[in-house]
Amino acid sequence: MNEAAMTVGAKSARTLHTTMTDAEIRRHGTGEVRQLRDPRYPELRFRYSTTDRRRGAWHVVVRGKWSKAGDYPGIDAKTMQATLPAILARRAVDSAATSTVSGWRTVGDLLVWYATRMAKDRGLSSKRKASAASAMRCHLVPRLGDVLLTEVDRATVDVRLTWPLQERHALSFVRSVFGVLAVAFRQAHRLHLIDSNPMAQLKFGDLVQTRIKPKAARLRVDDLPDLLRTLALTFDTAPLASMLPLMMLCHGTRLGETRAARWKHLNLDTGTWFIPAEDTKTKQEHVLPLTLQTCALLRRYRARQIEQGYTREWVFPGPQRGPINANKASLIFVELSGRQWTSHDLRKVARTAWMDLGIDYLVGELLVNHAMKDLDATYIHTTAEALKREALEKWHARLDGLGFDLLHGETNPRQPIHEQSATDHDAQGF
Repeated sequence: MNEAAMTVGAKSARTLHTTMTDAEIRRHGTGEVRQLRDPRYPELRFRYSTTDRRRGAWHVVVRGKWSKAGDYPGIDAKTMQATLPAILARRAVDSAATSTVSGWRTVGDLLVWYATRMAKDRGLSSKRKASAASAMRCHLVPRLGDVLLTEVDRATVDVRLTWPLQERHALSFVRSVFGVLAVAFRQAHRLHLIDSNPMAQLKFGDLVQTRIKPKAARLRVDDLPDLLRTLALTFDTAPLASMLPLMMLCHGTRLGETRAARWKHLNLDTGTWFIPAEDTKTKQEHVLPLTLQTCALLRRYRARQIEQGYTREWVFPGPQRGPINANKASLIFVELSGRQWTSHDLRKVARTAWMDLGIDYLVGELLVNHAMKDLDATYIHTTAEALKREALEKWHARLDGLGFDLLHGETNPRQPIHEQSATDHDAQGF
C-alpha cells in the first residue's frame, strides 16, 4: 500500500499500513510515521523509537492486549514474522504469556548468549565456567553453531555432535559436552527466550547406549606405604607440596576446597575444620573432625611455615596474595605421582578404604560432602558429627599402620578429642 493508506489520528499516532520489510522500515524512518502495520499480520505492530528513528519495537496485540515482543534492529522483520505464529499460539493457550522474541536464528546465537550469562553467574565455580566455556568454544559452536534453532532434533545432534565426538573422546567427556548444550537450551526456554526446547525430551542415553563405566582407581591402599614414605622424606624441604596431598588423603576432600583452607577455619583445640560454602562444590558449608594425628601434623606444618617466615592466613599460600592456584596445585600431583594418578585419586582411595573398614555408607557420603537426599540427611543428622569423627579416627589409625605416624609423631596414646571434651565437661559438672 501507499501513503494514501495511512490512518491519521493525532499527529504522533500516525499508522501506515504496508508490507513490512526491513527496507520499508528504513524508508519511513526519516518521515513522521509513528507505527507500521501489515495486512498479512493483523496482530503485529511496529513502532518507531521517539529518540532514534533508526530503531523501534515490535508489539503483538491479542484481543486488545498489547505485549512487547522485542527491539529492532536486533530482531529484524523476517525473524519477527517467522516467530509470530508461535507467539500467537502461546498467548491463545495462556493469556498471561509473554510475546518476547530473542532474535536468535541459530544454535550459535543461543550459545553466545549462554556463554555471556554463564561468565557472570556468581553461583558457578571458576572451574565449572572454564569447563563449559571450553566445551562451547571447542566443540558445540564448531559443530552446531550454524544449525537453525528450528532444525535441532535428535538426528542432527547425533550426526553432528555426539557420534563424531565419541570416536575421539571418552564417553564421559562427550556426555559433559552434551550436558552443556542441554543446560543452555533449558535456561533459554525457562526465560522464554525460545518458544520450545528441542532438547527437553532428548537424553544422552538415547544417542549412546554404551554404559559409561567409572574410571578405574589408579591409586590403591597398597600404594600408600611408598607414598607416605616419600612425603615423610620431603616434608621439611617441601612442606606445602607434602601437606596438601596429606590433608586430602586424611579427609577425602576435593583439591579446590583443600587448597583454599585458612588457618582461622582450623581449630586445633576442638579438633574441627570448617570449610565455608563458597569453597565447596555443593555450595554447602562442610565441617570435618580433626583427629589427634592431623592436629599434631598441622602444628608441625605451621611451625615449619613460621620458620620460613610465613605467618599469614592461608594454609597453602600462593606466591602472591591468596591460596595456591589450581594449576600450581595440580602440578604438585603431577610431580608426586609421575603422572600416574591425580589429586582426585587420593579422594577415591580414601572413600574406598572407608568402605573396607566398615564405615557406614551415609557417614562416608557426609565426609566427602556429596549432595544428599533430604531423607538421608534427616536419617543421620542427630549423630553425624560423632560418627564422622569415629570414622576418621579409624581411618587414621589404619594410615598409622602404613607409615602416617612417621609424619605426625603422635606416638603417646591419648584420649580422642571427643572423649577428652566429654571428660572435661564431666569434671566441671556439665
